[in-house]
Amino acid sequence: MKGFEKYRKMYFMPPQDCFDWVKKDAADKAPVWCSVDLRDGNQALIEPMNLEEKVKFYRMLVEIGFKHIEVGFPAASETEYQFLRTIIERNMIPDDVTVQVLTQAREHIIKRTFEAIDGAPNVIVHVYNSTSVAQREQVFKKSKEEIKQIAVDGAKLVYDLSKNEKGNISFEYSPESFTGTEMDYALEVCNAVLDVWKPTPERKAIINLPSTVQYSMPHVFASQIEYFDKNLNYRDSVLISLHPHNDRGSGISDAELGLLAGADRIEGTLFGNGERTGNVDIVTLCMNLYSLGVDPGLDFHNMKKIRQTYEELTNMEVSMRQPYAGDLVFTAFSGSHQDAISKGMACHTSGEDPHWTVPYLPIDPQDLGRTYDSDVIRINSQSGKGGVSYVLKQAYGILLPDRMKEEFGYLVKDVSDREHSELGAERIYEIFMETYRNIASDFHVSECHFRQQDGMEATVTIETPEGPDVVTANGNGRLDAVSIALKKHFNITYELTEYTEHALSRGSSSKALAYVGITAHDKLFWGIGTDEDIIRASVEALTAAINRAGIQTLVRA
Repeated sequence: MKGFEKYRKMYFMPPQDCFDWVKKDAADKAPVWCSVDLRDGNQALIEPMNLEEKVKFYRMLVEIGFKHIEVGFPAASETEYQFLRTIIERNMIPDDVTVQVLTQAREHIIKRTFEAIDGAPNVIVHVYNSTSVAQREQVFKKSKEEIKQIAVDGAKLVYDLSKNEKGNISFEYSPESFTGTEMDYALEVCNAVLDVWKPTPERKAIINLPSTVQYSMPHVFASQIEYFDKNLNYRDSVLISLHPHNDRGSGISDAELGLLAGADRIEGTLFGNGERTGNVDIVTLCMNLYSLGVDPGLDFHNMKKIRQTYEELTNMEVSMRQPYAGDLVFTAFSGSHQDAISKGMACHTSGEDPHWTVPYLPIDPQDLGRTYDSDVIRINSQSGKGGVSYVLKQAYGILLPDRMKEEFGYLVKDVSDREHSELGAERIYEIFMETYRNIASDFHVSECHFRQQDGMEATVTIETPEGPDVVTANGNGRLDAVSIALKKHFNITYELTEYTEHALSRGSSSKALAYVGITAHDKLFWGIGTDEDIIRASVEALTAAINRAGIQTLVRA
């Protein structure tokens, strides 16, 4: 692709080796989560949320379990200001929740921000200014010292104004465009801010390191974070926070490796909403931890409701392939995948292993409120016998015999191929019944009576278009006796090779489902029958199998 020559590396490696994070294989605890949906996510919308919508979104974030919620940039607009005043005046901030407000390191904006937070019980005042080479040289046209002084002056004003507040005020500083800043200079600015605030272990400050634009691969970002972890002053009194964007599509990787490198906190949004390519997706980060057996501290058990509320309030759409939340992320259409999932589910249900190890499913979909029958295995022309039989089992309690699965699987695939559509459980059940039970019949058996004589004697009433006939025959059991009676009456021949049955429901009035397979001319013909009486169900299945084969096919030579 032409034009690549005009680009160069825009990131800075730390001035010392920082690769200890490589030795860790996973985080062992969840970070402090901070939702910035109501600020970053809101400002990225074509139509920002109104006051009522922001209140509804805020309530959802509290229900999910966020303890830090950035509610906006109150000096930026009247809606932002009024939203913050609304949740304060309506006492909507729980005791264990801290709201966060953003302000540039500019005097009039900081003062307006403090007007907005008056009366809030727990607040983080988040002050920032940009420190990157590009911003210093192209936008502000200021020296390093001048840029650092902006940060220090902002920190001093925030500190001084906080003395007049009754609520619990915490401080956060972000060197915006951190990833485009020299690491030693970014550290110098952050330490200068901390020297103003003088945090303690009891009153920690937050240093937020935003990848405002992703310039590097995730391992470089991790080394940058480790450099701060090792060299930041007041380290035991500071939460290192990450705010990854997703310009290179590696927001998740930046955050996960950043946690290994020493970060304590993550700022992000639900489903990754945000300016340009978005912020880091907290849902994915959270559920990735969950899949490793780590309590993420947030509750997404009702993912469908959360997603619906998000889409309703933002007019954004969650992709059907969005990790954990998309419509199709747990769905298998491929035959081999379906077969593996079906067998894995059987092993899991048996209780042999308490841990979740089902192939192709990193977590149990039910943990997110999803269902196996409608979400996991869905049927189209790419599906196989395992998937089709799984759907019938989950939706209708039908347990196909092994030798029937392949035949019916191909039947369903052919229907899907012809109709160019996915087939739901109801349509698959319809095909099953039409194929093996509701068959255009040459005859049916209306009555059977049995008695013990020379094995088992059956008196069978056979209904044909010509009228009824009563035939008596003896066999090794009831079904064998009926089969011999039918062979005798129609002068046909076949071998009764397959028989199985099971209950369709529990209880004394449950229906039985019988499967009968007959072999003629080296071909197996299946039929099914259902009835409260297992013998009637079996006779019905035999009748269906013979009718499916066709009397003329079975006539003796």
